[in-house]
Amino acid sequence: VRDFEVARSHASYIISWAALIASSRASPVTAASQASIAARSGTDSTIGVWGRGMRRALPSAFVAIGIAVIPLDTLREDARTFPTSKKQRQACADTLPDHPSARSLATASPGVFGAKGTRMESRPLAYALQQLINGVTLGMIYGLIAVGYTMVYGIIGMINFAHGDVFMIGAFLSLIALLGLASLGITAVPIALALTLIFAAALAALYGWTVERIAYRPLRGSFRLAPLISAIGMSITLQNFVQVSQGARVKPMDSLIPGGFQVMESDGFTVRLSWMQIVIAVTTLFILAVFTWLVTRTPLGRRMRACEQDLRMASLLGIDTSLTISITFVIGAALAAVAGLMFLLYYGVIDFFIGFIAGVKAFTAAVLGGIGSLPGAVLGGLLIGLIEVFWSAYFSVEYKDVAAFAILIIVLIFLPNGILGRAEVEKV
Repeated sequence: VRDFEVARSHASYIISWAALIASSRASPVTAASQASIAARSGTDSTIGVWGRGMRRALPSAFVAIGIAVIPLDTLREDARTFPTSKKQRQACADTLPDHPSARSLATASPGVFGAKGTRMESRPLAYALQQLINGVTLGMIYGLIAVGYTMVYGIIGMINFAHGDVFMIGAFLSLIALLGLASLGITAVPIALALTLIFAAALAALYGWTVERIAYRPLRGSFRLAPLISAIGMSITLQNFVQVSQGARVKPMDSLIPGGFQVMESDGFTVRLSWMQIVIAVTTLFILAVFTWLVTRTPLGRRMRACEQDLRMASLLGIDTSLTISITFVIGAALAAVAGLMFLLYYGVIDFFIGFIAGVKAFTAAVLGGIGSLPGAVLGGLLIGLIEVFWSAYFSVEYKDVAAFAILIIVLIFLPNGILGRAEVEKV
């Protein structure tokens, strides 16, 4: 850990000088003084330095892309501090929750992280398989959130940036429900989870309906930027509401679905598949199948598709477009609550900021898979999750977001409508 901090300090120092060199044409003396400040104070001054340099020269913008990455510690199990000795690793493993690969990573030798000349070279298959399992699980969570994004965008063509914060509220509602049921003596896990799911989905759906009525419906006929600004404002409002009401500290919870089974073992490294990972994958695929059937085979789905094609014509043909849009928001919010419950059960810790990062990743997944396509949303979530996990495992954890968004840009250059997206045909 100490070596990691030194390396990060050196990297911050190098990035500071790179930004200063790019902007040194404007004021060499000021750049030199800013370099000494950045070297002494670390990352915060570094961010300020590249922010000033970006306005002066194009190279500074590329430096900014490299360091302006917001980490999501609650979505990263690699943020833990792993001990080095075998006895310390075993002691740490006894205190870790039964999360995917947490115990296997803690008890593994340092070679599992890819150090040169270690045992990593002798067990690449097991390590890659464990990362594949973790990436699929993370991608399923992203995909579950992205389905809600896709449904809302597909029907009214608006990016609901508050959807990620509804996901965060769903996670908090799930935690409140579980604690309340435990205080009432309801400790049977299946019953508690079923009641928690109903409670969280119902209240999150109410949040979704309220957000649509207050923030979006009055602006439906205005210019396109007005609902977008309103969505960003609603996102900030929900974040601060939870921060004030629940506090800024993280909220931990013990694992309710422990255990799993061993997939394989290679040279002391155990590949585990937990029951919680199976639950997340099955839940996401089941919800995808149900809502694909809902959109393609039911009268409500036909109304949704009619509103998607031409909102005014659907209204002229007798469809209650306002009710259809409200139902879509309610369904999307309920799905976000399901994703929040899965997130809480899987990672065991939440805070008021998880909605923003997860929402951005889920929206990215929806765009990558093809906005408006439910299977594309899940496929995009899988790709984003796999990219993040494999990049963190084999390269740099700090730049996993850079890798994910770089691949997104490359895909959209060649497939502007996403992987499963369809080009819009304008009839004249």
